Amino acid sequence: KEYIATIKTDKGDIEIELFTDTAPVNVNSFAFLAQQGWYEDVTFHRVLPGFVAQGGDPTGTGVGFPGYQCSDEVVASRTFDEPGLVSLANSGPNTNGSQFFITYDATPQLNEGFTIIGRVINGMNVAESLQPRDPQQNPDAGPGDKIINITIEEKG
Repeated sequence: KEYIATIKTDKGDIEIELFTDTAPVNVNSFAFLAQQGWYEDVTFHRVLPGFVAQGGDPTGTGVGFPGYQCSDEVVASRTFDEPGLVSLANSGPNTNGSQFFITYDATPQLNEGFTIIGRVINGMNVAESLQPRDPQQNPDAGPGDKIINITIEEKG
């Protein structure tokens, strides 16, 4: 089956094709958290133009997680060779949680360390319009752009 995740933001929607074939555990976790409302009113807390937009942390600091972690599902057939890839953020091997990022460009330096769970199929312009911010450089910056919610649609 195919699954489409729609990230509804205050700037518009970002639609993502989820890769259940190569990252079934991590896609399932992302979908589960979305269906439980985990991402409602969470911000894109780290947006680095030319690199990534990162969200999924209710604390907005980059250290929040859902209380469990998933193992990596890194496969050679999925590489960071284009913009619009969606991956789970982590703090080292096998520490995937709720945080995710969307790439703004090819980022081959990430290939061996991050599980790619999908790719943007519509709304990349929305992702690229997100307010730049880096909580590590400016912890007192205002909140990032808001994720209203994430819905999961089953296709086929």
